[in-house]
Amino acid sequence: MSEVVAKIQRVSRASLAYAETLTREWLPQGSRQGSEWVARNVARGDRASGSFGVSLVTGKWNDFADRNAHGGDLISLYSYLFGCRQVDAAMAIDRRLGLGVFRWGAAPVTSCAETQPAPAFPDATDEAHRQRLESLAAEKALARQEAAARARTVWDAARAASTTHPYLMSRGVPAYGLRQCRRGWLLVPLCAQGELVNLQWILPNGKKRFLKGGQVQGAYSLIGEPIAGGRLFICEGWATGATLHRLTGDPVACAMNAGNLRAVAETMRAALNGSLDIVIAGDDDRQTAGNPGRQAANDAALAVGAMVLYPKWPEGCPEDLTDFNDLYRWHRARLDEASQSGQSQSLNDSHNDSAGGDHE
Repeated sequence: MSEVVAKIQRVSRASLAYAETLTREWLPQGSRQGSEWVARNVARGDRASGSFGVSLVTGKWNDFADRNAHGGDLISLYSYLFGCRQVDAAMAIDRRLGLGVFRWGAAPVTSCAETQPAPAFPDATDEAHRQRLESLAAEKALARQEAAARARTVWDAARAASTTHPYLMSRGVPAYGLRQCRRGWLLVPLCAQGELVNLQWILPNGKKRFLKGGQVQGAYSLIGEPIAGGRLFICEGWATGATLHRLTGDPVACAMNAGNLRAVAETMRAALNGSLDIVIAGDDDRQTAGNPGRQAANDAALAVGAMVLYPKWPEGCPEDLTDFNDLYRWHRARLDEASQSGQSQSLNDSHNDSAGGDHE
């Protein structure tokens, strides 16, 4: 038994080098967010992502909506998702990666991407895995189609966003083509391959959500129109994109989250015959371990040969600010304070002058 445990531990350690590839296969409806793979928990019929995450560094995983769903490595994750024993999970991963730990006769490989899925596993674990992936892929495709159809219906029925919408006022930016539904929620259009595929709802209090099942990975919201040879910014949130567009006049593709920056950058690199001068305007998550905003922006920039830009924090700037809209609003608040202080001083001087004249 100790030999089996040792082999399981070897597979567990080796699988970390392929963590993102494996989690993409097992949880295809998820997306990378910093150093985590965030997805919906298919094992309990989760209908939206957010609570279920897998560390791509350590392999630890956790479902914050289910205190009994957690584990310390990718083997336990496979076992949980596909309902098998840990040893079966280790053997399936071993065979998938061609590690040879369990003596399948396969030579070790240097890249998971270079391998092909293993043939059927003797106890049908691999076959069940394959069938489940096919089912999930079909379910995902159908959900995307339904979400895209709903997005078009909702978008067509909405009116132009009010310039006095609480969210726009709080962020200090114009609507830039956004629409607004009867409930007062802002609608941010997400497009892929020139088609509307999803909407991001922004509630007056700033909370955000996407249409259930809609495409996010690879989709983006465009502010302005790219031109051949021109500059294009790519950022995370819509408010950040609106800020960049307002200050520079350049078009901006908003990726909606850090994990989507690279996919959007790759799409835009291929646009207009590759002529765009792309700048990744990253978030600076300086209060978060590992700074996932910077990491994702750097990865995207390296992938497409783009420049990368981050906010430059002045002395005295609050440490909880992370993006260009935060910095913009902080500067505006300081200018407003200075203006009000100047007006107050001017009124005091005028009052003193008048008082002095009367006295004389």
